[in-house]
Amino acid sequence: MRLATWNILHGRSMSDATVDIDRFARAIATLDADVLALQEVDRAQPRSSSVDLTAVAAEAMGATERLFVPARIGEPARARRAAHEHDVEATSTGYGIALLSRYPVLRWQVLRFPPSMRLRAPTEAELRRRRHGGPASPERSVRRLREEPRAAIAATIRTPFGDWTVACAHLTFLPGTNVRQLRRTMGWLRQMPGPRVLMGDLNLPPAAVSRVAGARLLARGATFPAGHPMVQIDHVLSGDPLPRSRQIRVPRPPLSDHLPLVVEFPPDPLL
Repeated sequence: MRLATWNILHGRSMSDATVDIDRFARAIATLDADVLALQEVDRAQPRSSSVDLTAVAAEAMGATERLFVPARIGEPARARRAAHEHDVEATSTGYGIALLSRYPVLRWQVLRFPPSMRLRAPTEAELRRRRHGGPASPERSVRRLREEPRAAIAATIRTPFGDWTVACAHLTFLPGTNVRQLRRTMGWLRQMPGPRVLMGDLNLPPAAVSRVAGARLLARGATFPAGHPMVQIDHVLSGDPLPRSRQIRVPRPPLSDHLPLVVEFPPDPLL
């Protein structure tokens, strides 16, 4: 059984800044995952050819079960709103996370995090000033942003090793808030049937993830930025007893600013 997680940057390539659906499908197929967690997924967005990327991924990997959970409804560059529970089954334009499985799913569950605090970020003018020099202009140096809403999906899956609960999450990059979101996600998962595995872009380094989650990491290695990976912010982890596993190295995909993580549980030689 092979598990994989990947922040796909809505399928966009860093080399040509385009979204090629066939290239995306080939990259998904190369992972050969039985259960796949995706983050930064588009549905019906013009920037990704207005297709449902979850459906494309499901066909590419042969998944029989899938769920897309939007965090936002609407186009990123235009008016948009936080997604609600009823948006999970809708077909409107959205952006969020997805979980896909080749095995039967017994139950789906969704956890939502509201938008985090407003934060101050440099304006384009301020960034140019920092690059090229010039007098500071405090009134034009920062803008106030509201961080994106976030979500997690959990599926209780009938796997070759029995019933497992596998979750996908994309947590905020805001320090402190991501820790609280991870702690809440793990508490939520502990209410579900075990063994449990959490996968996703957690925006936290390995030591913090292991400490806060009270779990062990099943995969190691820098995942961001993809061209010259320096930090690991994408993870596969569990706090439960599991069969032996091994991390699978896959070719670097031709898209996204994150690298995927792939973990395989070999079949029991005694069975």
